[in-house]
Amino acid sequence: MSKQVYGKQAKRSSDVIKLPVLSWVLMAALILYLAWTPFQVALFNGQMLNFEKPIFWAAALACVILLIWIAKDHKSINLEGQRDWMAIWVLLLPITFVLSLFGAASHYLAMNMVIIQCTYAIMFIIGLFLLRDKLANKVIQIAIMTVAYIIVGFGLLNWFGQGTFAGKLVNWFSSGVLNGKYTDAVMSDSNGLRLTSVFQYANTYAAFLMAFLFATVFLLIRSKKWYGQAIHAFMLVPIILSVLLTLSRGGLVMLPVVFVLLLLFLKPVKQILWVVYIGIAGIASLLISSTVTELGLQLNTTYNGSEAAKGWGILLFASAVVALLGWVIQRFVAPLLERGLQAWSERKTSSLWIPVGSVIVVGAVAFLLIGTSARNILPENMSTRLENINFQQHSVLERITFYKDAMKVVQDYPVLGAGGGAWGALYEKYQNNPYISRQAHNFFLQYLVEVGIVGFVIFMAFLIYIFYKYIRHYITESEEERESHFLYLILVLSILLHSLLDFNMSYVFIGIIVYLGLGGMASVMENKSLRIQKLRFRGSGVSALYSLVLGICAIVVLFTSFRYIQASSASIEASELSQTSSSYEEIKAPLDKDLSLRKNHPDSVLLLSSLYQEVYSQNQSEEFYDAAYNVITEGLKDEPYNKYMINRLITLHQLKGEQEQAFDLLVANSENFNWDIEWYERIISQAHELGYAAHGMQDLTLRDKYFTAGIEAFNKIQSGLVHLATLPEGQLSGRAFANTPSMILNTGKMQLLLNQPAESIETFKLGLIEDLTDPTNREIARWYVAALMKQGLNDQAVLDRLIQIDPTETEQIEAIVQSIS
Repeated sequence: MSKQVYGKQAKRSSDVIKLPVLSWVLMAALILYLAWTPFQVALFNGQMLNFEKPIFWAAALACVILLIWIAKDHKSINLEGQRDWMAIWVLLLPITFVLSLFGAASHYLAMNMVIIQCTYAIMFIIGLFLLRDKLANKVIQIAIMTVAYIIVGFGLLNWFGQGTFAGKLVNWFSSGVLNGKYTDAVMSDSNGLRLTSVFQYANTYAAFLMAFLFATVFLLIRSKKWYGQAIHAFMLVPIILSVLLTLSRGGLVMLPVVFVLLLLFLKPVKQILWVVYIGIAGIASLLISSTVTELGLQLNTTYNGSEAAKGWGILLFASAVVALLGWVIQRFVAPLLERGLQAWSERKTSSLWIPVGSVIVVGAVAFLLIGTSARNILPENMSTRLENINFQQHSVLERITFYKDAMKVVQDYPVLGAGGGAWGALYEKYQNNPYISRQAHNFFLQYLVEVGIVGFVIFMAFLIYIFYKYIRHYITESEEERESHFLYLILVLSILLHSLLDFNMSYVFIGIIVYLGLGGMASVMENKSLRIQKLRFRGSGVSALYSLVLGICAIVVLFTSFRYIQASSASIEASELSQTSSSYEEIKAPLDKDLSLRKNHPDSVLLLSSLYQEVYSQNQSEEFYDAAYNVITEGLKDEPYNKYMINRLITLHQLKGEQEQAFDLLVANSENFNWDIEWYERIISQAHELGYAAHGMQDLTLRDKYFTAGIEAFNKIQSGLVHLATLPEGQLSGRAFANTPSMILNTGKMQLLLNQPAESIETFKLGLIEDLTDPTNREIARWYVAALMKQGLNDQAVLDRLIQIDPTETEQIEAIVQSIS
C-alpha cells in the first residue's frame, strides 16, 4: 500500500481513532504504575496480599480507559473486515479462563487470572483501535520507551548502592518498597549479586532489557532529530551493561537468536547499522564491565559516595562516547551507506546475507566466550556463568523436568485446563523431584496447563494469525509505514521468545506490554473483507451492540476489581491488627468485610479460623470451634490443594481429640505433596503413636490400619530416594528429602510389632551410625539388636557400643524382645 493510499484511508472516520488526551495520560500512568508492581500471578505461598491489590487497581484503570474510548469512538466500530474481528477474537481469551474456573485447582488464583486476562484483552482492544492514529501511536511509544529507560536507571541506582534514594523516588506509589529500599532490586543467590531492577528476578529483567535494547537501536536509526539519536545511543551502554549484570544465561542465549530474526525484517543498510551500534555499545560495555561490577559488589556491601560517583562517572562517560559516535554515524555515515548500497538493497536476497553472516559471527563469539579462556576478559562472576552454559547444567535439566511435569497436569486436565495459577497450586502433586518452583518456566506450557487444549489452541491461533498478517503487511508497505509499528513487533517477539525459557509473562507489566504490542501489530494489518458474507457486519447497530457488550463487560470487571480492592484492603488491615491488637471484635470486623466481598479469600479464611480457634482454646465454647471448622471446610471447597488450610483442619481435629480424622487427612493428602518429607514424617510419627495406643487396647485391626499406613509412607520415601539417585548428574534434587532418625525408629518399631523382623532389621540399619550419644540414635541401635535377637541373630559390635555407654542396655534390649514376642 502506498503512502498516498494510506493517507486517504487515515482520513476515513472508521480508521481514525482519536482518544482524549486523558486516555493517553491514563495509559502512560498504567504502564508506569505496573512497572513498579512486583507481582507474579502464580504465587501460591500465602503472601499475595501485598501484591494483588495493585493489579486490581490496574484492571480498574484499564476499564476506565476502555469506557472513555467507547464513549468517544463507539461509532467507528464495524465488523466488516478481518482486522475488526480481532476485537471479537481477543474476548475468547478471558472466556477460556472463565471456563477453566469449573475445574480450577485454586478458585482464588483462577479468578485473579480472569481479571488479569480481561485487562490484557482491554489493552489489546485499545491498542487495536488507538494505535491506528499517528499521534496516539507516537505518544504511547514515547511513554513505553520512557518507562523502560527509567527502569534501567532505577536498576543502576540500586547497583551503585543508592537503594535508599531509589526507594524514596517510588515509595509514594510502589508496593515493592520495604524499609526504605525497593525489595531485591539487586538480588543475591548462589551466583552472587544479580541486578533485577523492578522485577526482583534477574532472568525476566534480562528479557526486558533484551527487548528494549533492540527497540533502542531501532529508534536510534529511525530518529530524524539529533537529540533523539543522542538519547537512544546514550542508553545503549546502560542497557547492555545491565544485561551483563543480571548474569542471566537465558538472556545471553536468546539475545542473538532474537537479533538475527529481527535483522531479517531490515534492509541491508539498517542491518549494518544495527550490527555497528550493538557492536560499539557492546565493546564499550565490556571495557567498563569489570570496574562497574566490582564497584557494585562493594557498594552493595558498604556504601561509599565517592566510589558511587566513580561508577556513575565511568558509565556516563562511556555512554556519552557512544552517544557521540551514534550521532556522527547517523549524521554522516548512514546517508553514505544508503546511497552506496542502494543497488545491492534492491536485490531479492540482499537481506539474507548479513543475518547469515551474523549467525556465523555469533557462533564464533559464543565459542570464544564459552569454550575458551577468552571469557576471562569478563568479570569473574560473568565468566563463571558463561562457563556453565551447557545442556547438562542444572537450570537446563530442571526446566526440562518442569516441562515434563506440566504435561502430567495437562493429561489430568486436558480440555479446559486446571484454571489460572494452576501450576502454583498443583506442582507439588505432579513434580518429579522435590524442587520449589511456583512457575513452570515456560509461558506457553503454563498457559496450556491453565486453560487446556481448547484455550491453548484459541490463543495460539490468535497469536500466529497476528504475526502472519503483520508480516504480510510489512512486506507490502512503504518503509515509513513499516517503521510506524515495528517497535511492537520487537517487544512482542523478544519477550515471547524468551518466555519459552522463563515466566516473564507472569508479570502483569510484561503481559500488558505484550498485549498492547499485539494490538499495535494488529492495528496495521490489512483489513480485508471476510470471505463469509454472513459474518460481515457494519452500521450503527453493529457499533452499538459491540460497544454495549464491551461496556457491560468493562463495568462488570470494574465493579469486581473495586470489590477485590476493598476485600484485599480489609484483609491487610486484619493481618496488621492481628500483630498489634488482642481484641477479637477489632480483628474480626475487617475479616468479615473481606469474606463478604470475596468468599473464601485464603489469607482471611486462615486468619479468621485461627481467631476462632484461639477464642475456643480460651473458653471452650463449641460455637467458636464450629465456626473455625466451618470456615476452613468451606475454604477448602475452593482451595483443595492449599496446604495451609489442610494443616489448619488437621489441627482442629487434633484439638478435639479426633486423632483418627486428623490422621486420615494426612494420609489422604499425601499424594498432593509427594515430596514433602515433613508430611511423611508426620504420617509415620502419628501412625506409630496411634497404632501403639491401639496395640495397648488390643485393637489389632485399628493397630494394623495405622501401622500399615505408616510403613507405606516410609516405603514411598525409599522409592523416592531410589528415584532421586537416577537424576542426571548435573540436576539438583531440590528440597531436603532423606530418612530421618525418628522415622526410621518409628517404622522399625511398627514392622516389629507387625511381626516383620527381617524388614525392621533393614530399616534400623538405615539409621545406624558410629556415634550413639544421641538418645534417638541409641534407641535405633537398641531396637536393631532386639530385632536381630528375635531372629536368633546378633551384632556384637553394636551391642558393645551400647553397653559402653550404658551397662543396663542388655536388660533394656531383653525387655523389648519380650514385649514383641
